[in-house]
Amino acid sequence: MTIDEFLAWSATQPGRFELVEGEVFSTSPERVSQGRLKCRCQKALERALIEAGLRCEVLPDGATVRVDDRTAYEPDALVYCGPPFDGEAIEVPNPVIVVEVLSPGTTAHDTGEKLAGYFLVASLQHYLIVDPTRKVVIHHRRGANAIETRIATDGTVRLDPPGIELPVLDLFRES
Repeated sequence: MTIDEFLAWSATQPGRFELVEGEVFSTSPERVSQGRLKCRCQKALERALIEAGLRCEVLPDGATVRVDDRTAYEPDALVYCGPPFDGEAIEVPNPVIVVEVLSPGTTAHDTGEKLAGYFLVASLQHYLIVDPTRKVVIHHRRGANAIETRIATDGTVRLDPPGIELPVLDLFRES
């Protein structure tokens, strides 16, 4: 299946799906704890963008990122900096930041295939993998000649561009 066929098909289906090498995969139902952590990540990104005075947009899961001609993912959150999207858009072509919150069934995919895939997207600068079990943020950043990785358990994660900081402990603080 091509990405365009997938997007047309998935718009008529209940549930969430991703396309990997032309094959459709449904996403598993998530635990409430994972939903809460995803929401905290989205709110933290939004807060950081507002504090920095940036006109970027945070989108929750459901927005599609085209990785190549046969693969499209739906990250748990993303940041896009550019002209506003039409409200009917389902694809984000130029994300700057993508976030995946690990769950027992997604760890290998999120830390392997998706890591390599997301960095095929030329605009992507940061891929955050949030591990709720270990309470850690694995920050992969596009460097000059390589992908650089930092594992953060406290302090802040600097995301530049676009020029924001995320306090790590805030992501795991129960509210």
